Amino acid sequence: MKLSIIIILSLLLFSCKKSEEKKPTLLIEQEISSEETHESIDGIVTLNNGELWQANPETTQGILKMKERMNSFNDFEKKEAYVILKEGLETDFIELFQKCTMKGEAHNQLHNYLFPFIDLFDDLESSDLETCKKNFKELNIHLDDYYSYFE
Repeated sequence: MKLSIIIILSLLLFSCKKSEEKKPTLLIEQEISSEETHESIDGIVTLNNGELWQANPETTQGILKMKERMNSFNDFEKKEAYVILKEGLETDFIELFQKCTMKGEAHNQLHNYLFPFIDLFDDLESSDLETCKKNFKELNIHLDDYYSYFE
């Protein structure tokens, strides 16, 4: 499933930026500095000159949907339940990407924020229950961080 999400993300990144770029390249592979273009996807989320980025309503709804799924989870002692949670979160995540209408640097920063979810989802499927629990907590923290960067 991780490979399919990475492929989907790559395609979505490319399609989101295709109309903005003349030369088709994946944003992850661009080597132009953020100072030159003020557009970068480097995995680090930054603020908009100290201010929050404006997100589209669909993105915020997608984050809220994932947060609600996390809040309703209560099978903390069952590894199988984490696998089911992961599947639901991945579905929500892909839907969030499909509804992406943001442009420019706000769009890039959203993608920087979203990329860590891929690894966080993967560790929910661990054979070690403690790893599942740890990742559940990290996912909650990362979901809450959305409001530190976007409004």
